[in-house]
Amino acid sequence: MPILKPGELDILSHSAAQTQRLGQRLGEILRPGDVVCLSGDMGAGKTVFATGIGQGWGSTLPLTSPTYNLVHQHRRAADDQLLYHLDCYRLQDEEEATTIGLDDLFDGRAIVLIEWAERVEGVLPPAYLWVEIRLIEETRRNFILEPQGAHYQQLIDRFRQKAFGY
Repeated sequence: MPILKPGELDILSHSAAQTQRLGQRLGEILRPGDVVCLSGDMGAGKTVFATGIGQGWGSTLPLTSPTYNLVHQHRRAADDQLLYHLDCYRLQDEEEATTIGLDDLFDGRAIVLIEWAERVEGVLPPAYLWVEIRLIEETRRNFILEPQGAHYQQLIDRFRQKAFGY
């Protein structure tokens, strides 16, 4: 039995700096309407990866964990595009996600980056990029990027080229 599903990408990061750089490479190719779901245990590196995404995308402010606010809105100076950074850790259930208007963010006008996405999986749009981050050792992380939909398979292919040159 294969370890990965067809289309998945498996990456090892050996430091927080490398995790951030991987996020930067992904952030450089994201477009309005893209939904990126980050999943993993506490301390796995979701926010470090998200910070890199914000840098690569061109956020005017650094991405920090929006745990207590749930959503942070970021703008890109170059073209005034939006990125919504969500942290769903404190949500009790998917119903709570709908009452706060999570589905309104999936209108295609902004990038939506979700930490603790497994807590709202049932209200996600049909297509998205799922990024599972696993803690291997103190500084090592395993990333599994799983596309949900053809657009996200193309996104993984572009990310692989940008990050690794193949």
